[in-house]
Amino acid sequence: MDNTRKRNLTFFTIGLIFMLSGIEYAVILPTIWRYLQILEAPPYFLGLGLSAFSLSGLLTGPLFGFWSDRSKTTKSIILFSNLFEIAGNFMYFLGYSKWLLLCSRLVAGIGAGAGSSIFGFLTRSTLPEERAGIFAAVMACRQAGLLIGPAFNLFLRLCDFKLGPFAVNKYTSPGVTTDVLQKDFVTPVKVRLKRSLGLSVCAEFLREEVVVVLTAQFITLFNQTALETMVTPMTQRYFSFGELGNSLMYSLCGLEVILGFFFVRWLSGKVADRAVLAGGLVICCFACVWCLVFLCNPRGANSPLTAFIIGVFLQLLGLPFVAVSQVSLFSKVTAEKTQGFSQGVRRSVGGLATILGPLWAGGLIKNLYIMLGMMLALLLMVMTALSYERLVEPRVVQCGQSSDSGG
Repeated sequence: MDNTRKRNLTFFTIGLIFMLSGIEYAVILPTIWRYLQILEAPPYFLGLGLSAFSLSGLLTGPLFGFWSDRSKTTKSIILFSNLFEIAGNFMYFLGYSKWLLLCSRLVAGIGAGAGSSIFGFLTRSTLPEERAGIFAAVMACRQAGLLIGPAFNLFLRLCDFKLGPFAVNKYTSPGVTTDVLQKDFVTPVKVRLKRSLGLSVCAEFLREEVVVVLTAQFITLFNQTALETMVTPMTQRYFSFGELGNSLMYSLCGLEVILGFFFVRWLSGKVADRAVLAGGLVICCFACVWCLVFLCNPRGANSPLTAFIIGVFLQLLGLPFVAVSQVSLFSKVTAEKTQGFSQGVRRSVGGLATILGPLWAGGLIKNLYIMLGMMLALLLMVMTALSYERLVEPRVVQCGQSSDSGG
Protein backbone atom coordinates (compact mmCIF):
# COMPACT_ATOMS: atom_id res chain seq x y z
CA MET A 1 0.00 0.00 0.00
CA ASP A 2 1.47 3.37 -1.03
CA ASN A 3 1.87 6.16 1.53
CA THR A 4 -0.85 8.39 0.04
CA ARG A 5 -3.47 5.65 0.13
CA LYS A 6 -2.40 4.61 3.62
CA ARG A 7 -2.64 8.22 4.82
CA ASN A 8 -6.12 8.69 3.31
CA LEU A 9 -7.32 5.40 4.81
CA THR A 10 -6.03 6.51 8.21
CA PHE A 11 -7.90 9.82 7.94
CA PHE A 12 -11.03 7.91 6.90
CA THR A 13 -10.73 5.70 9.99
CA ILE A 14 -10.29 8.74 12.21
CA GLY A 15 -13.43 10.24 10.68
CA LEU A 16 -15.27 7.00 11.44
CA ILE A 17 -14.12 7.14 15.06
CA PHE A 18 -15.50 10.63 15.48
CA MET A 19 -18.73 9.74 13.70
CA LEU A 20 -19.31 6.84 16.11
CA SER A 21 -18.71 9.15 19.08
CA GLY A 22 -21.33 11.51 17.65
CA ILE A 23 -23.83 8.68 17.19
CA GLU A 24 -23.31 7.55 20.79
CA TYR A 25 -23.92 11.05 22.10
CA ALA A 26 -26.95 11.62 19.87
CA VAL A 27 -28.81 8.43 20.82
CA ILE A 28 -28.31 9.03 24.55
CA LEU A 29 -28.87 12.77 24.91
CA PRO A 30 -32.55 12.94 23.81
CA THR A 31 -33.63 10.17 26.21
CA ILE A 32 -31.40 10.47 29.28
CA TRP A 33 -33.66 13.09 30.91
CA ARG A 34 -36.72 10.81 30.88
CA TYR A 35 -34.54 7.79 31.73
CA LEU A 36 -33.40 9.53 34.91
CA GLN A 37 -36.97 10.54 35.76
CA ILE A 38 -38.07 6.89 35.51
CA LEU A 39 -35.21 5.95 37.85
CA GLU A 40 -36.55 8.63 40.26
CA ALA A 41 -33.41 10.73 40.04
CA PRO A 42 -33.53 14.40 41.10
CA PRO A 43 -33.11 17.06 38.35
CA TYR A 44 -29.46 17.74 39.15
CA PHE A 45 -28.63 14.15 38.12
CA LEU A 46 -29.01 15.27 34.51
CA GLY A 47 -26.05 17.58 34.95
CA LEU A 48 -24.13 14.90 36.85
CA GLY A 49 -24.76 12.31 34.16
CA LEU A 50 -23.57 14.56 31.34
CA SER A 51 -20.61 15.81 33.36
CA ALA A 52 -19.43 12.34 34.43
CA PHE A 53 -18.50 11.47 30.84
CA SER A 54 -16.41 14.64 30.55
CA LEU A 55 -14.75 14.12 33.94
CA SER A 56 -13.26 10.81 32.83
CA GLY A 57 -12.07 12.31 29.57
CA LEU A 58 -10.53 15.23 31.46
CA LEU A 59 -8.45 12.90 33.62
CA THR A 60 -7.44 10.38 30.97
CA GLY A 61 -6.81 12.75 28.04
CA PRO A 62 -3.30 13.88 29.10
CA LEU A 63 -2.41 10.29 30.07
CA PHE A 64 -3.36 8.92 26.65
CA GLY A 65 -1.60 11.88 25.03
CA PHE A 66 1.60 11.24 27.01
CA TRP A 67 1.39 7.55 26.08
CA SER A 68 1.05 8.56 22.43
CA ASP A 69 4.06 10.91 22.55
CA ARG A 70 6.26 8.25 24.13
CA SER A 71 5.17 5.25 22.05
CA LYS A 72 4.27 7.04 18.81
CA THR A 73 1.32 4.69 18.33
CA THR A 74 -2.39 5.38 18.02
CA LYS A 75 -3.84 1.98 17.12
CA SER A 76 -3.26 0.24 20.46
CA ILE A 77 -4.39 3.32 22.40
CA ILE A 78 -7.68 3.52 20.53
CA LEU A 79 -8.39 -0.20 20.85
CA PHE A 80 -7.64 -0.08 24.58
CA SER A 81 -9.86 2.96 25.14
CA ASN A 82 -12.63 1.32 23.13
CA LEU A 83 -12.97 -1.37 25.82
CA PHE A 84 -14.07 1.29 28.31
CA GLU A 85 -16.64 2.64 25.85
CA ILE A 86 -18.12 -0.84 25.46
CA ALA A 87 -18.21 -1.49 29.23
CA GLY A 88 -19.77 1.90 29.98
CA ASN A 89 -22.48 1.53 27.35
CA PHE A 90 -23.36 -1.94 28.64
CA MET A 91 -23.74 -0.51 32.15
CA TYR A 92 -26.03 2.17 30.70
CA PHE A 93 -28.10 -0.59 29.08
CA LEU A 94 -28.51 -2.38 32.43
CA GLY A 95 -29.85 0.76 34.09
CA TYR A 96 -30.88 -0.75 37.43
CA SER A 97 -30.48 2.53 39.30
CA LYS A 98 -29.55 6.17 38.85
CA TRP A 99 -26.14 5.45 40.38
CA LEU A 100 -25.36 2.70 37.87
CA LEU A 101 -26.34 5.04 35.06
CA LEU A 102 -24.04 7.71 36.48
CA CYS A 103 -21.17 5.22 36.73
CA SER A 104 -21.81 4.07 33.17
CA ARG A 105 -21.15 7.54 31.80
CA LEU A 106 -18.06 7.78 34.00
CA VAL A 107 -16.62 4.54 32.59
CA ALA A 108 -17.52 5.35 28.97
CA GLY A 109 -15.83 8.72 29.31
CA ILE A 110 -12.46 7.04 29.90
CA GLY A 111 -12.50 5.96 26.28
CA ALA A 112 -13.04 9.52 25.12
CA GLY A 113 -9.59 10.43 26.45
CA ALA A 114 -8.02 8.77 23.39
CA GLY A 115 -9.06 11.81 21.36
CA SER A 116 -5.89 13.58 22.50
CA SER A 117 -3.79 10.88 20.80
CA ILE A 118 -5.77 11.30 17.60
CA PHE A 119 -5.37 15.08 17.48
CA GLY A 120 -1.68 14.70 18.27
CA PHE A 121 -1.34 12.29 15.36
CA LEU A 122 -3.20 14.64 13.02
CA THR A 123 -0.94 17.54 13.97
CA ARG A 124 2.23 15.56 13.38
CA SER A 125 1.07 14.14 10.06
CA THR A 126 -0.27 17.33 8.42
CA LEU A 127 1.20 20.58 7.17
CA PRO A 128 0.22 23.80 9.01
CA GLU A 129 -1.57 25.24 5.97
CA GLU A 130 -3.80 22.16 5.52
CA ARG A 131 -4.41 21.51 9.21
CA ALA A 132 -7.52 23.66 9.75
CA GLY A 133 -9.28 22.06 6.80
CA ILE A 134 -8.52 18.53 8.03
CA PHE A 135 -9.62 19.40 11.57
CA ALA A 136 -12.86 20.81 10.15
CA ALA A 137 -13.50 17.61 8.18
CA VAL A 138 -12.87 15.42 11.24
CA MET A 139 -15.17 17.53 13.41
CA ALA A 140 -17.80 17.42 10.68
CA CYS A 141 -17.68 13.63 10.93
CA ARG A 142 -18.68 13.85 14.58
CA GLN A 143 -21.54 16.16 13.63
CA ALA A 144 -22.56 13.64 10.97
CA GLY A 145 -22.82 11.14 13.81
CA LEU A 146 -24.98 13.61 15.73
CA LEU A 147 -27.18 13.84 12.64
CA ILE A 148 -27.39 10.07 12.11
CA GLY A 149 -27.85 9.23 15.80
CA PRO A 150 -31.38 10.64 16.19
CA ALA A 151 -32.44 8.50 13.21
CA PHE A 152 -31.62 5.46 15.38
CA ASN A 153 -33.97 6.83 18.02
CA LEU A 154 -36.84 6.81 15.53
CA PHE A 155 -36.63 2.99 15.66
CA LEU A 156 -35.24 2.51 19.16
CA ARG A 157 -38.28 4.25 20.67
CA LEU A 158 -40.36 1.31 19.40
CA CYS A 159 -38.32 -1.25 21.36
CA ASP A 160 -40.20 -3.03 24.14
CA PHE A 161 -39.03 -6.60 24.74
CA LYS A 162 -36.85 -8.79 26.97
CA LEU A 163 -33.30 -9.90 26.20
CA GLY A 164 -32.89 -12.66 28.75
CA PRO A 165 -33.25 -10.98 32.15
CA PHE A 166 -32.73 -7.49 30.67
CA ALA A 167 -35.47 -5.13 29.54
CA VAL A 168 -34.90 -3.49 26.15
CA ASN A 169 -36.94 -0.32 25.75
CA LYS A 170 -36.51 3.16 24.31
CA TYR A 171 -34.40 4.21 27.32
CA THR A 172 -32.06 1.21 27.64
CA SER A 173 -31.70 0.41 23.92
CA PRO A 174 -29.28 3.32 23.20
CA GLY A 175 -26.72 1.60 25.44
CA VAL A 176 -26.81 -1.76 23.66
CA THR A 177 -26.95 -0.10 20.23
CA THR A 178 -23.78 1.92 20.82
CA ASP A 179 -22.17 -1.23 22.23
CA VAL A 180 -22.80 -3.06 18.96
CA LEU A 181 -21.39 -0.14 16.98
CA GLN A 182 -18.27 -0.05 19.13
CA LYS A 183 -17.70 -3.82 18.90
CA ASP A 184 -18.01 -3.74 15.10
CA PHE A 185 -15.65 -0.80 15.05
CA VAL A 186 -13.18 -0.70 12.14
CA THR A 187 -9.59 -1.25 13.31
CA PRO A 188 -7.64 1.96 12.72
CA VAL A 189 -4.69 2.02 10.36
CA LYS A 190 -1.35 2.49 12.06
CA VAL A 191 1.04 5.12 10.71
CA ARG A 192 4.63 5.32 11.93
CA LEU A 193 5.73 8.64 13.37
CA LYS A 194 9.20 9.82 14.31
CA ARG A 195 10.08 9.77 17.97
CA SER A 196 10.86 13.25 19.32
CA LEU A 197 11.28 15.27 22.47
CA GLY A 198 9.22 18.20 23.74
CA LEU A 199 9.65 21.63 25.27
CA SER A 200 9.24 22.74 28.85
CA VAL A 201 5.65 22.15 29.94
CA CYS A 202 5.48 25.29 32.08
CA ALA A 203 6.87 27.53 29.35
CA GLU A 204 4.57 25.91 26.82
CA PHE A 205 1.22 26.46 28.50
CA LEU A 206 1.79 29.79 30.28
CA ARG A 207 2.40 31.76 27.10
CA GLU A 208 -0.22 34.43 26.41
CA GLU A 209 -1.47 33.06 23.11
CA VAL A 210 -1.83 29.53 24.52
CA VAL A 211 -3.82 30.80 27.51
CA VAL A 212 -6.15 32.77 25.22
CA VAL A 213 -6.87 29.78 22.99
CA LEU A 214 -7.51 27.51 25.98
CA THR A 215 -9.80 30.15 27.52
CA ALA A 216 -11.77 30.39 24.28
CA GLN A 217 -12.08 26.60 24.26
CA PHE A 218 -13.30 26.51 27.86
CA ILE A 219 -15.92 29.22 27.46
CA THR A 220 -17.29 27.91 24.17
CA LEU A 221 -17.72 24.35 25.48
CA PHE A 222 -19.13 25.62 28.78
CA ASN A 223 -21.81 27.51 26.88
CA GLN A 224 -22.49 24.68 24.43
CA THR A 225 -22.97 22.00 27.10
CA ALA A 226 -25.01 24.35 29.27
CA LEU A 227 -27.30 24.93 26.30
CA GLU A 228 -27.56 21.19 25.57
CA THR A 229 -28.49 20.52 29.19
CA MET A 230 -31.10 23.28 29.19
CA VAL A 231 -32.76 22.40 25.88
CA THR A 232 -34.40 19.05 26.72
CA PRO A 233 -36.15 20.15 29.95
CA MET A 234 -37.10 23.45 28.28
CA THR A 235 -38.73 21.79 25.25
CA GLN A 236 -40.60 19.42 27.56
CA ARG A 237 -41.79 22.26 29.78
CA TYR A 238 -42.80 24.85 27.19
CA PHE A 239 -43.43 22.90 23.97
CA SER A 240 -44.27 19.36 25.22
CA PHE A 241 -41.59 17.73 23.07
CA GLY A 242 -41.11 13.99 23.59
CA GLU A 243 -38.29 11.71 22.50
CA LEU A 244 -39.32 11.95 18.83
CA GLY A 245 -39.48 15.74 18.86
CA ASN A 246 -36.12 16.03 20.59
CA SER A 247 -34.51 13.56 18.19
CA LEU A 248 -35.74 15.50 15.16
CA MET A 249 -34.53 18.73 16.75
CA TYR A 250 -31.05 17.28 17.32
CA SER A 251 -30.97 16.02 13.73
CA LEU A 252 -31.65 19.51 12.38
CA CYS A 253 -29.07 20.95 14.76
CA GLY A 254 -26.52 18.41 13.55
CA LEU A 255 -27.24 19.30 9.92
CA GLU A 256 -26.68 22.99 10.65
CA VAL A 257 -23.36 22.33 12.37
CA ILE A 258 -22.16 20.01 9.57
CA LEU A 259 -22.83 22.72 7.00
CA GLY A 260 -21.05 25.16 9.29
CA PHE A 261 -17.96 22.96 9.49
CA PHE A 262 -17.77 22.62 5.71
CA PHE A 263 -18.13 26.39 5.36
CA VAL A 264 -15.31 26.91 7.86
CA ARG A 265 -13.23 24.32 5.99
CA TRP A 266 -13.59 26.49 2.87
CA LEU A 267 -13.11 29.73 4.80
CA SER A 268 -9.95 28.55 6.56
CA GLY A 269 -8.13 28.48 3.23
CA LYS A 270 -8.84 32.17 2.68
CA VAL A 271 -8.90 33.73 6.17
CA ALA A 272 -6.48 33.48 9.10
CA ASP A 273 -7.45 31.24 12.03
CA ARG A 274 -7.52 34.17 14.45
CA ALA A 275 -10.06 36.01 12.27
CA VAL A 276 -12.28 32.92 12.19
CA LEU A 277 -12.01 32.65 15.99
CA ALA A 278 -12.91 36.30 16.53
CA GLY A 279 -15.90 36.02 14.18
CA GLY A 280 -17.17 32.93 15.96
CA LEU A 281 -16.93 34.60 19.37
CA VAL A 282 -18.91 37.61 18.09
CA ILE A 283 -21.68 35.29 16.85
CA CYS A 284 -21.73 33.46 20.21
CA CYS A 285 -22.03 36.75 22.09
CA PHE A 286 -24.96 37.84 19.92
CA ALA A 287 -26.62 34.44 20.46
CA CYS A 288 -26.40 34.85 24.24
CA VAL A 289 -27.93 38.33 24.03
CA TRP A 290 -30.80 36.94 21.95
CA CYS A 291 -31.43 34.13 24.43
CA LEU A 292 -31.39 36.55 27.36
CA VAL A 293 -33.97 38.77 25.68
CA PHE A 294 -36.31 36.18 24.18
CA LEU A 295 -35.81 32.80 25.88
CA CYS A 296 -35.79 33.61 29.58
CA ASN A 297 -39.55 34.15 29.51
CA PRO A 298 -40.83 32.35 26.41
CA ARG A 299 -44.45 32.39 27.58
CA GLY A 300 -44.39 36.16 27.37
CA ALA A 301 -43.04 36.21 23.82
CA ASN A 302 -45.34 36.54 20.80
CA SER A 303 -43.84 33.47 19.12
CA PRO A 304 -41.97 31.47 21.78
CA LEU A 305 -41.17 28.55 19.47
CA THR A 306 -39.80 30.89 16.80
CA ALA A 307 -37.66 32.70 19.37
CA PHE A 308 -36.39 29.35 20.65
CA ILE A 309 -35.46 28.14 17.15
CA ILE A 310 -33.60 31.36 16.34
CA GLY A 311 -31.75 31.24 19.66
CA VAL A 312 -30.57 27.66 19.14
CA PHE A 313 -29.67 28.43 15.51
CA LEU A 314 -27.48 31.35 16.55
CA GLN A 315 -25.79 29.37 19.32
CA LEU A 316 -24.87 26.60 16.89
CA LEU A 317 -23.89 28.99 14.11
CA GLY A 318 -20.82 30.22 15.98
CA LEU A 319 -19.72 26.76 17.16
CA PRO A 320 -17.85 25.58 14.01
CA PHE A 321 -15.96 28.88 13.74
CA VAL A 322 -14.62 28.67 17.29
CA ALA A 323 -14.15 24.89 17.40
CA VAL A 324 -12.02 24.59 14.26
CA SER A 325 -10.00 27.79 14.69
CA GLN A 326 -9.02 27.15 18.31
CA VAL A 327 -7.86 23.56 17.60
CA SER A 328 -5.87 24.70 14.56
CA LEU A 329 -4.39 27.68 16.42
CA PHE A 330 -3.49 25.56 19.42
CA SER A 331 -1.62 23.07 17.25
CA LYS A 332 0.39 25.95 15.76
CA VAL A 333 1.28 27.84 18.95
CA THR A 334 2.40 24.71 20.81
CA ALA A 335 5.33 22.39 20.08
CA GLU A 336 4.62 19.86 17.35
CA LYS A 337 6.75 17.19 18.98
CA THR A 338 4.62 16.92 22.12
CA GLN A 339 1.22 17.30 20.45
CA GLY A 340 -0.22 14.19 22.09
CA PHE A 341 0.24 15.58 25.59
CA SER A 342 -0.60 19.15 24.50
CA GLN A 343 -3.85 18.03 22.88
CA GLY A 344 -4.57 16.06 26.05
CA VAL A 345 -4.23 19.26 28.09
CA ARG A 346 -6.46 21.10 25.63
CA ARG A 347 -9.10 18.40 25.80
CA SER A 348 -8.86 18.38 29.61
CA VAL A 349 -9.62 22.09 29.65
CA GLY A 350 -12.55 21.35 27.38
CA GLY A 351 -13.53 18.46 29.63
CA LEU A 352 -13.59 20.75 32.64
CA ALA A 353 -15.92 23.06 30.72
CA THR A 354 -18.23 20.20 29.79
CA ILE A 355 -18.36 19.19 33.45
CA LEU A 356 -19.13 22.64 34.81
CA GLY A 357 -21.51 23.60 31.97
CA PRO A 358 -24.13 20.89 32.62
CA LEU A 359 -23.78 21.29 36.40
CA TRP A 360 -24.35 25.04 36.09
CA ALA A 361 -27.32 24.63 33.76
CA GLY A 362 -28.79 21.63 35.59
CA GLY A 363 -29.11 23.64 38.79
CA LEU A 364 -30.47 26.75 37.05
CA ILE A 365 -33.00 25.35 34.57
CA LYS A 366 -35.68 27.49 36.24
CA ASN A 367 -33.39 30.53 36.56
CA LEU A 368 -32.43 31.23 32.95
CA TYR A 369 -31.48 34.87 33.54
CA ILE A 370 -28.66 33.82 35.88
CA MET A 371 -27.56 30.92 33.68
CA LEU A 372 -27.51 32.82 30.37
CA GLY A 373 -26.09 35.93 32.04
CA MET A 374 -23.06 33.96 33.16
CA MET A 375 -22.63 32.52 29.66
CA LEU A 376 -22.61 36.01 28.15
CA ALA A 377 -20.26 37.37 30.83
CA LEU A 378 -17.73 34.63 30.08
CA LEU A 379 -17.86 35.37 26.36
CA LEU A 380 -17.37 39.09 26.94
CA MET A 381 -14.40 38.30 29.18
CA VAL A 382 -12.55 36.33 26.50
CA MET A 383 -13.43 38.94 23.85
CA THR A 384 -11.92 41.65 26.07
CA ALA A 385 -8.78 39.60 26.73
CA LEU A 386 -8.35 38.38 23.14
CA SER A 387 -4.68 38.81 22.26
CA TYR A 388 -5.35 39.05 18.55
CA GLU A 389 -1.83 40.00 17.48
CA ARG A 390 -0.28 37.00 19.26
CA LEU A 391 -2.56 34.38 17.69
CA VAL A 392 -0.23 33.36 14.86
CA GLU A 393 2.17 30.48 14.30
CA PRO A 394 5.65 31.38 15.63
CA ARG A 395 8.02 31.69 12.66
CA VAL A 396 10.95 30.11 14.51
CA VAL A 397 8.90 27.05 15.45
CA GLN A 398 7.62 26.68 11.91
CA CYS A 399 11.10 26.73 10.38
CA GLY A 400 12.52 24.35 12.96
CA GLN A 401 9.77 21.80 12.40
CA SER A 402 9.33 21.93 8.63
CA SER A 403 11.21 18.67 8.17
CA ASP A 404 8.79 16.79 10.47
CA SER A 405 5.50 18.11 9.16
CA GLY A 406 4.87 16.07 6.08
CA GLY A 407 3.59 12.92 7.86
